[in-house]
Amino acid sequence: MNGKSLDKQLIHDATEYISALFKNAHDGHDAEHSLRVYRTALMLAEKETEVDMEVLALAALLHDADDHKLFATKNNENARKFLAEKHITAETAERICLAINNVSFSMNRGKKPETLEGKIVQDADRLDAIGAIGIARAFAYGGSHGHNLDASISHFYDKLLLLKDEMNTASARKIAESRHAFMEAFLKEYNMEMDSEQGSLLFAKTLEKRKATAEKAFDCSGADKRLVRKKHDENGWSGFDIMRM
Repeated sequence: MNGKSLDKQLIHDATEYISALFKNAHDGHDAEHSLRVYRTALMLAEKETEVDMEVLALAALLHDADDHKLFATKNNENARKFLAEKHITAETAERICLAINNVSFSMNRGKKPETLEGKIVQDADRLDAIGAIGIARAFAYGGSHGHNLDASISHFYDKLLLLKDEMNTASARKIAESRHAFMEAFLKEYNMEMDSEQGSLLFAKTLEKRKATAEKAFDCSGADKRLVRKKHDENGWSGFDIMRM
């Protein structure tokens, strides 16, 4: 990272801003989540060079300020309001907003962030979606939106188990390995405890979904599909090993 120190007052003010913005949030997208992303981003940045720490810090703290799941704002309205009030230059504000816009999983499938700051903030956000905290957040979000257990579990196969192989930085990939393994252990235990007709059907359904997701991601055909199915039959898709084939 570069040698420029962060403005402590600016960081304090940004923390106060998001605390007010998310005061009624109870679904895992709250100020505490943003603060964890901020702290993780700073930690990841220690292993990188030429990081603009002001851009990184503010993008991390404000990354959910205009999340489409939470707000009906456009063009980073909430983030830009804070940046304008703090007299952040137009050029820096654009770089912050670019990094913010690179974070979303659903809006950036198949894309890599354009800047190092964007890559780090995206990694930090995704690390907070996996592991023990990720499991807690998945059920907090599901419960607050009226989802049952099956729907929340499906989220692991739709998104969370894919994140390990989509990290940008070496530091994030290392952290993601253990958090991914923890989620797999949780799902194994969950499926064991759901040892009933319903549990068996859910387990079969999620395995099929994992197979379909991997095949689609790699656009497999012919012999490749046979390899996919062979690996599924032999290993039960443990660890999403297919993603590394």
